[in-house]
Amino acid sequence: MENIELKRFWEQVKEEMLGTLPENAHPWLYPLEISGYDKGVLTVVTGQMMGRDILRKNHYDSMLEALKHVSGDKNSRIVIIYDENAAKTLKRETEKLQKKASELNIKEQAMENLTNMQSAANLNLKYKFENFVIGESSKVAYKASMAVAQNPAGKYNPLFIYGSSGLGKTHLMQAIGHYIIFNNPKLKVKYTKTEDYINDYISNSRKTNNTIENMSKFNRKYTNIDIILIDDIQFIESKIKTMENLQYTFDSLYNKGKQIVITSDRLPKEIPTLTAALCSRFEMGLMLELTPPDTETRFEIIKKLARDNDLEFDEDALKYIARNFSNNVRELEGAFTKVCAYAEITEQKLTLKLAKDVLKCEETDDEITFEQIAKVTASYFEVDIDDIKGTARGQKVSAARHLSVYLCREITNQSFVNIANYYNKKHTTIMFAYEKIKKEKNSNREISAAIREIRQALKVL
Repeated sequence: MENIELKRFWEQVKEEMLGTLPENAHPWLYPLEISGYDKGVLTVVTGQMMGRDILRKNHYDSMLEALKHVSGDKNSRIVIIYDENAAKTLKRETEKLQKKASELNIKEQAMENLTNMQSAANLNLKYKFENFVIGESSKVAYKASMAVAQNPAGKYNPLFIYGSSGLGKTHLMQAIGHYIIFNNPKLKVKYTKTEDYINDYISNSRKTNNTIENMSKFNRKYTNIDIILIDDIQFIESKIKTMENLQYTFDSLYNKGKQIVITSDRLPKEIPTLTAALCSRFEMGLMLELTPPDTETRFEIIKKLARDNDLEFDEDALKYIARNFSNNVRELEGAFTKVCAYAEITEQKLTLKLAKDVLKCEETDDEITFEQIAKVTASYFEVDIDDIKGTARGQKVSAARHLSVYLCREITNQSFVNIANYYNKKHTTIMFAYEKIKKEKNSNREISAAIREIRQALKVL
C-alpha cells in the first residue's frame, strides 16, 4: 500500500477498534501508529511499553476481529511493537500538552480571579491598558503605569497620579490591577475607593464587641496583599484617625516591598489637613499629572468608541464633538453617547448635522496654544516674545512671563512639564510663576485687569 492508502486503512481499522474495545483501552489505542500491512499482517508501534503489554494480553482478540472486519482477510494477524523513538516522541508531545494545559489553567485561574476581583472591588473590565487611548497629556502616566504593572514595587513605588476628574486616573489604576491579575495571578491585588476605606475603618472601630480583634482583621484586610490601589485619596482630608491608620497601612506594605498606587484630584500638599507624615510618604515615589487631552486625542477616543460599537459615522461629526467637549474624557464620552442614542432612536447615521442638532454647541475654533497666549501677553506688556521665553530679567518681561505661564496653565489645563518645555524652563520654575500669580491676582488690581484683558483678546472668558 502507498503511505496515504496505508494511513486511510489504519484510520478505518482504528475506528473499528475504538467501537469494539472498552473505553479503558482507548488511551492505549490512541498512540498506536501503523508501521506496515503486508500479506494480512498489520504492524503497529507504540511508545508505551505498558500499553503494548495490556493490548496484547487483554484486547488482542477484539483488535483482531476489528482488523478482519475491515480487511476482509480471515487470516489476518496483528504485531504490536514497542519503539524507543516513538516513546521519546510521545514524551515530548505529552510534555507539550502538559505545558499547554498548565498555561491554560493559569489563564483560567487569572480570569476567575479577575471576575472575583471585579465583583469584590467593583473593577470595571473596560478599564484595561488596551482600552486606554494615549495622548501627549497622558503618555508619561501610561508608560509609568505599565511599568508598575509589569514590575510591581520596582522603580515607581508609590505611584501617585493626580489631575482633575474624568481624565483617566481610575482607568490607569484599574488597568494596573487587571494586568497584574491576568499576568501574575499569584499576586494579591486590592482596589479600594478612599471613601470605602474610610467607611470600613469607621465601621470596625465603632464595633463594641472585641474592637481590638475587629481592627486587627481590618488591618490584615489591607496589608496581607501585594498591590494596593487607593482611588481619590483627597477624600481623606480631615479624617485624622483614618489618616493615622492609613499611615500604618502604607508603612506595612512599603516595608514588605509591596506596590502602592494612589490617585487624587490634586497634589498631596494641596489636600487640606493631610498630615505631613502622609504627605511626605506620597511624595517619596513618582508623582504624575494627567491633564485634559488635546483635540486630536479626544477625536481618537471617540473614534475608538464608535468602532468598538460598530457604528457608522462621519469623521466630521466626531471632530465636532472633540472640538466642543474639552474639559475631560467623561464629558466627551457623555456627549458622544447622547448623539449615538439619537442616531439609534431615529435610525440615522452619525453625521455632522445630527451632532450639531443634538448638542447645539456654539462653534469653537481650534484650541488656544501656548504660542498664542505668549504672543498676546507679550503684546499687552509691550515686550518681545523671545524675551519672555528667554533669560531676560527686566520687570516688564518677568511680569509678562509669569502672567503668560499662569494663563497657559489656566486656559489649556496642560501640565507644568509641557508648559516648561515650551518656555525652556524647569517645571519647578513654571510652578513658582503660576503660584505667584494665583496668589496675587485677587489682591492686585493691575494683575487682575491684565488677566481679564488678555483673556478677552484671546476670546477666552
